[in-house]
Amino acid sequence: MRSIFLAVGLLPLLTQSTNIVLSNDDGWAELNIRVLYDFLTRAGNSVVLSAPADNKSGTGSSDIPATVLTKPCEFNSCPTGSPPQGFNTSNPRLNYVNSYPVTSIRYGIQTLSPRFFGGPPELAVAGFNVGANLGTTTLISGTVGAATAAAKLGIPALAFSGTTGSQIAWTVRPIPQYVSTYADLSTNVTSTLIASGKPFLPANIWLNVNFPASSTGTCASARDFKFVLSRINDAGSGTGADVRTCGGTRLPTERKVVGTSGCYVSISVGRADTKGDASATEQAVALRKLGGILRCLPS
Repeated sequence: MRSIFLAVGLLPLLTQSTNIVLSNDDGWAELNIRVLYDFLTRAGNSVVLSAPADNKSGTGSSDIPATVLTKPCEFNSCPTGSPPQGFNTSNPRLNYVNSYPVTSIRYGIQTLSPRFFGGPPELAVAGFNVGANLGTTTLISGTVGAATAAAKLGIPALAFSGTTGSQIAWTVRPIPQYVSTYADLSTNVTSTLIASGKPFLPANIWLNVNFPASSTGTCASARDFKFVLSRINDAGSGTGADVRTCGGTRLPTERKVVGTSGCYVSISVGRADTKGDASATEQAVALRKLGGILRCLPS
């Protein structure tokens, strides 16, 4: 299959404006989500960020009502005593929720989206996460928890995760190379899905996207990467066939894709109710919609 990379600067000309709710599990003030917000917005989308007030990595699908802050938000981005939900005074589209990723994205969907979009969002994006979310890690990932919560609410969702990086504040400058690269890749996948038309994904379906390591010497530019359709978990003896592509009916696991030399990005199709692999029929929808950017692993 051909690999077509769309430069972010051209995306506003190629895709319609889409209402997107953006969340993560690393916190609203972590650099990754702020840069992704900027990239998605520059691509012509209307984006509202609704993410935890603090780092909630590894909290899966935990969900409790938000509470008043008993300590400052991460990186001192809001003071002790702040209300359960709040926003950046210079940009009210940047919102925190003092709870878990699931609680945060639901607030974005049910409260913020009607305020900014006049109704529910058209798409939910989670990430990009600090660290990969491969295989069974999806069961405990808060980023995946946010994406699957959105899908359960009827909003097509994508979860993005990057191998390189650590928890850093939104104020860090210069922006590290890997952050811009992962944001560029995330925007490319999102824009490709949007350009495919509605419905973006079947009901109860989400995409799990994982980026391999990126450095100034290896996989430095977004153009260095190739996207591969994958599966989340290993296939057991009783596992049904995957969608037919790349000459077979068994997709490579995301671990295999990300671990293959050559800057390969895994894109898996998952069910929100199990956080596991979707059926071949559901995989086929993603294959059709993203086919223009998908490649095969080297044999």
